[in-house]
Amino acid sequence: MTILISACLLGVPCRYDGRSVPRAALVEAAQRGARFIPFCPEICGGLPTPRVPAERQGDRVVTRDGRDVTAQYRRGAEEALRLCRLFGCQAAILKEKSPSCGSGRIYDGTFSGVLTEGDGVTAALLKANGIPVVGETQAAEFLKDK
Repeated sequence: MTILISACLLGVPCRYDGRSVPRAALVEAAQRGARFIPFCPEICGGLPTPRVPAERQGDRVVTRDGRDVTAQYRRGAEEALRLCRLFGCQAAILKEKSPSCGSGRIYDGTFSGVLTEGDGVTAALLKANGIPVVGETQAAEFLKDK
């Protein structure tokens, strides 16, 4: 099984704060030969690292300082979908709570740390195109049978 994966979960320092959040089980799976396609939609959408934090506000994505970065997030999501199609990805393991990658729960757009139901831009596009999305806290269980 080929899986698109948030690059930050494998240790690539591409998050908004210039850091990564490697998950041992995912790094170990990659070292054992799991077929992962590492990807960061924000970077592929044209945003720098580090960058001002952003959150979804309805259909828009806005930075903490008020800049609309929706176009960059959409471009990154479209590239994620293109890669999934190119490499035949059957699923995606994405960073939870992110305005790009979050699945099911994301920050509410007030920059107050409050979560709400919803999907990030990339997660929503992948789901709309039939690609299952799993967050990092469910990834180890998801990979057990793969």
